[in-house]
Amino acid sequence: MSSAGENSPGGPLQSPVAGLLSAILPGLGQAWTGDYRRAFIIFLIFATTLLTTVWYAVPGWYVLPAALWAWNIWDAFRMPKGAPLWIAALFWLAMAYGIGWQVTEINLLALIKNQERAASVIRPMLRPDFIAKRQISYQYFVPLLVPCSTEPPLAESTSNGVHLKVNPDCASVGENILLTGEGLRPNMPTEIAFRSPAGMMTLLGNNNTKMLVVNTDAAGKISLLFPIPTGINVNPEAQTYRISVVQREVLPGYEISLNGLYILQGIYETLALALLATTLGALLALPICFLAARNLMGTNPLTYAIYVVVRTLLNIFRSIEALIIAIVFVVIVGLGPFPGMLALTVHTTAALGKLYSEVIEGIDPGPIEAVRATGATWLQSIRYAVIPQIVPAFTALTIYRWDINVRSSTIIGFVGGGGIGFFLWQWIVLGDYRAVSAAFISIAIVVILMDFFSARLRERLN
Repeated sequence: MSSAGENSPGGPLQSPVAGLLSAILPGLGQAWTGDYRRAFIIFLIFATTLLTTVWYAVPGWYVLPAALWAWNIWDAFRMPKGAPLWIAALFWLAMAYGIGWQVTEINLLALIKNQERAASVIRPMLRPDFIAKRQISYQYFVPLLVPCSTEPPLAESTSNGVHLKVNPDCASVGENILLTGEGLRPNMPTEIAFRSPAGMMTLLGNNNTKMLVVNTDAAGKISLLFPIPTGINVNPEAQTYRISVVQREVLPGYEISLNGLYILQGIYETLALALLATTLGALLALPICFLAARNLMGTNPLTYAIYVVVRTLLNIFRSIEALIIAIVFVVIVGLGPFPGMLALTVHTTAALGKLYSEVIEGIDPGPIEAVRATGATWLQSIRYAVIPQIVPAFTALTIYRWDINVRSSTIIGFVGGGGIGFFLWQWIVLGDYRAVSAAFISIAIVVILMDFFSARLRERLN
């Protein structure tokens, strides 16, 4: 006749029953023995491994959930001691890294096979385009109708003694035209490009991928035959396009290049964008943070409900990347620094609101209790007991957030949010890796300087 203890979780039948239950559902046997924490961990490991394997849908990977299932039964049989958890952790890591390696399509051989492509990117980046030799540009245009129409053609022009002419005086896409010019500077490289009525430039060299460059003769003349580029958008009705002729005379000394000027503009926009977003975000976060501090709002059910709502909203907006918010604002207000500033302001408000509230929750409660004992109101308690304790920490967090926003605004520019990131994206698309390199260096210098000065300032405030 068996006693009641033989069928209880602590009796002799504990191991077989626990093993049978874990065979039905991983972790169930461990829960039956009373180790709920271990049961939850085992179930979570098995469930994530099985779901990931099912999602990946490669039969060979099912060996890992099967191994975990067997280990789980073995662990249940060994309860209360259990089996080593590190074995289950190894199975889970094998799934995470193994499937993760294949999902991300890591191909180390591609780095070796594409050496020429890598060199075509890296070589220009070794010569950053920030400064250039001083030069004077001479630019001339000649109009051309595309396609032909009944309007009188104007396929020649004269400016500052330079005469350009196109023959025939109108043409369709793909047809050859002859460009002649005289009065240009002799024996000098001359860039030829095709421009739309809106001013967009189309390159003419190497299948419209490079600038077409020819040299003038000793008399300052050129004669060049080339087709109307096929990549332009042409309306059925004739439009006046332009062929640009540019000569550049190199002078002694150096100056900031055109891309260098764009970088300076982008860096200034980035710093201004981050500064305004940080300032507005901090001002908006100040009143919100007091409503998100539990030690101030937990005095009665109404204020606690406000605390829960405000804290939840801060967590929601903080969890959405500023880049995603910037995309939304770009759709609403268009491209430029303004949508980027709005996106950073929203994210900064949520982030600083959370950080400020945590500072308030960590202050010394003694002054608050002393002020409240005198019969002070909630606002008086904030004014005399809370604010004096939080000003240094708030200032340090705000400066640190500006440092973060400078880096974030660079990425926001990639979606049209303005700043240096906007120019950087254009240069990457155009393949101008010299300008990309100059932008990288400029961003790194600004971030390093910002980090240095903000760290020193935070040290002084603390």
